[in-house]
Amino acid sequence: MAEISHPPMEQLQDLEYCIDSNPPWPETVLLAFQNYILMLGSSAFIPALLVPAMGGTDGDKARVMQTLLFVAGIKTLVQSLFGTRLPAVVGGSFAYVIPIAYIINDSSLQKISNDHERFIHTMRAIQGALIVASSIQIILGYSQVWGLFSRFFSPLGMAPVVGLVGLGMFQRGFPQLGNCIEIGLPMLLLVIGLTQYLKHVRPFKDVPIFERFPILICVTFVWIYAIILTASGAYRHKPSLTQHSCRTDKANLISTAPWFKFPYPLQWGPPTFAVGHSFAMMSAVLVSMVESTGAYMAASRLAIATPPPAYVLSRGIGWQGIGVLLDGLFGTGTGSTVLVENVGLLGLTRVGSRRVVQVSAGFMIFFSILGKFGAVFASIPVPIYAALHCVLFGLVAAVGLSLLQFTNMNSMRNLTITGLSLFLGISIPQFFVHYWDARHYGLVHTDAGWFNAFLNTVFMSPPTVGLIIAVFMDNTVDVEMSKKDRGMPWWVKFRNFRGDNRNEEFYNLPFNLNRFFPPT
Repeated sequence: MAEISHPPMEQLQDLEYCIDSNPPWPETVLLAFQNYILMLGSSAFIPALLVPAMGGTDGDKARVMQTLLFVAGIKTLVQSLFGTRLPAVVGGSFAYVIPIAYIINDSSLQKISNDHERFIHTMRAIQGALIVASSIQIILGYSQVWGLFSRFFSPLGMAPVVGLVGLGMFQRGFPQLGNCIEIGLPMLLLVIGLTQYLKHVRPFKDVPIFERFPILICVTFVWIYAIILTASGAYRHKPSLTQHSCRTDKANLISTAPWFKFPYPLQWGPPTFAVGHSFAMMSAVLVSMVESTGAYMAASRLAIATPPPAYVLSRGIGWQGIGVLLDGLFGTGTGSTVLVENVGLLGLTRVGSRRVVQVSAGFMIFFSILGKFGAVFASIPVPIYAALHCVLFGLVAAVGLSLLQFTNMNSMRNLTITGLSLFLGISIPQFFVHYWDARHYGLVHTDAGWFNAFLNTVFMSPPTVGLIIAVFMDNTVDVEMSKKDRGMPWWVKFRNFRGDNRNEEFYNLPFNLNRFFPPT
């Protein structure tokens, strides 16, 4: 048999900077700004989707976006310092859209005739639900329950989950790119061209600028191109969807954003609490935990770190619960998750430095306070972000599938579990999405609205469906006979913090805080 030239590797080798190594400060600042530009796509899209449905104005939308950015900066900084310590950006989550839609359509809120008053009351109801639901994540994290559950994970079980974290986002890729193909397609081709075909071209000394700063370069050129198309009247008589997707002169967003605004807790007034709203929101919290766990696994690999042990995962989930609590207190309009696109950016730029993400958190806070500047960047057309998502989500999916190298993929057991969890992880959520209607609460439609929102949220999440299938089957089908085939000999040492001496280097708390919070 020929010698194996590419044996399984616990850590990726083809990256320039790992979690603890840092680029020079000029590169760090530019890379951090690049992370900020990328996360703006989600930060602008979520308020644009939800605030009008709540009865809010363009000014309310700009203020919610500022608050979302401000809190995202705090959450990202806290997570990188005291949570998993991975270079992961924590921002607004689309998993919360369904329970929030349930709250928006609550009959008691719909009876309010004044739009602005309805917006305020709806925001307070969402805040109350987030505050209550955050307790689930805080308890599961700091009680180590999530860590105990993660002991059932194996490389075989987690490969589909991490893969679906990327693949499950396919609707935010080419379908959105296609809404303005003349902008989105050039952006996609330019990103692929710079990062893959021109990555070795170095016009300035030894810095691979095309590989290191593809978003800054590509967004700048395509954004200018989009501005020229808008100014020349190319979209003057086009359908509303085309104008919304392609135009760059989103004047309302810029004009209504204040020059200076410091978000503060309870800025919309005291939260209101309802049992049904809270139960519905808990489903999104559970889904975001699964999605974030998969994203943490991918981030650890792209930062050249070991897989986060159970204790570190629990710590990260606990801090993320505190992040959801902050979302409820400040009124961001949605909950928290790890942004998959920013995880993919670690691999695209080959920089997994924690410092880069921490500096990007500073940009989020700074530009959220200076509202006009943030609104200018938020006016970047969605198809530009969709083109980036095509590359970045695919990269994260591939990182998940790379975990299969530690398993025996000549085993029919493993092939069945992997194939079934991947296929059903995409197929079942798509079936639920097909029936989704905010007025009828989706496929599950009973008299209990919170129950509808709960089940529809869970089964419309590809990573969650994938985890249910993959982890259950992996731990019930021929378990004892398949330990080696599942990859457990490789995985078992990463269950405990002390199982691998590299964990201290990657995951120890700063400021010698391990004295007060000793790892288990």
